[in-house]
Amino acid sequence: RRLAVLATLHLNLSAARGTSGGISCSSSSSAFASVLSNHAVRRPTAAAAAAIVATFAASSCALGLASSASRPTSTTTGARDSSSSNTARTMSTTAAAGSMCSTLEVAQFPCLDDNYGYLIHDATTGETAAIDTPCADTIRRELDRHGWTLTHVLNTHHHYDHTGGNLDLKSDGVTIVGPTKEKEKIPGIDVAVGDGDKVEFGASEAIVLDVGGHTNGHIAYYFPDARKVFCGDALFALGCGRMFEGTPQQFWRSLKRLRDLPDETTVYCAHEYTVSNAKFALSVEPGNLDLVARAKEVMDKRSRNEPTVPSMIGEEKKTNPFLRVDTSDEIRRNVGVTSSDTEDDAFAKVRSAKDSFRG
Repeated sequence: RRLAVLATLHLNLSAARGTSGGISCSSSSSAFASVLSNHAVRRPTAAAAAAIVATFAASSCALGLASSASRPTSTTTGARDSSSSNTARTMSTTAAAGSMCSTLEVAQFPCLDDNYGYLIHDATTGETAAIDTPCADTIRRELDRHGWTLTHVLNTHHHYDHTGGNLDLKSDGVTIVGPTKEKEKIPGIDVAVGDGDKVEFGASEAIVLDVGGHTNGHIAYYFPDARKVFCGDALFALGCGRMFEGTPQQFWRSLKRLRDLPDETTVYCAHEYTVSNAKFALSVEPGNLDLVARAKEVMDKRSRNEPTVPSMIGEEKKTNPFLRVDTSDEIRRNVGVTSSDTEDDAFAKVRSAKDSFRG
């Protein structure tokens, strides 16, 4: 049977925050919007695509974050709690979970400057888990709003904007699960898990995937029955995390592991970086019409203060340059991949290009 999964999306953006995470548009944004409206088609023609790419590249409109570095934050938990802003509003959507039975509900909400927090809830058992803990206060408010009681924390990696609320929430009696390779860095960890381990959660089961690269021990939680993956900072919509600790070989292997998930898998990443990622993607693969169409959708959503997360593995495979380094000649050519380069080398060149990108 098909089971509806509730995804509660809080939208909170300040029109005065500019490139630090809100909306700050120069007059070029109007030109961009005009081009989009003139070519409002799902898969644009080559001429329309060229017009969109050119205007996108020239635009100084900063809808969302300009940075995709996913830098760890060291501020006090709750000090930058964006959900308390007067500009916040709530939007609910319902999505099918696939043909398999699942009782998993997902609540999504903004935390800190650009993080997304997630609560997953099993309606049968009443268990509720937080996927990472960017802000304990925000998480508690979400729990109260839904009438849920937190029972677990599932950490993806050790960065503070993913573990900062652990100890505060642990005082409520929750069980903290985290990566084995980073167990010394996960505050309050009770259960350490690694690649291939299974985490029982209510009537569901998550398979732990080793997706190291952003950090050495980074993991993702994949719920095959619900066709959902919570991947932290390993994979973003149209991007991937900055390689703080890992190696190109390690990170590329991790991304291929995520790419191999079914196309219908919903990808819940941890940051709203999609506008910046789209600009970079267009700079290295402007001839990808699927990417051009998706970039238009991204800009449309951000112009309405809507999130661009979650996404689907299928669309990431078609448009995310970090999943296409072995299949797109255009990307390889534009980042200087040579015939003697390995796939690991090619990924490293794409990642390096993104690190220095200032579009």
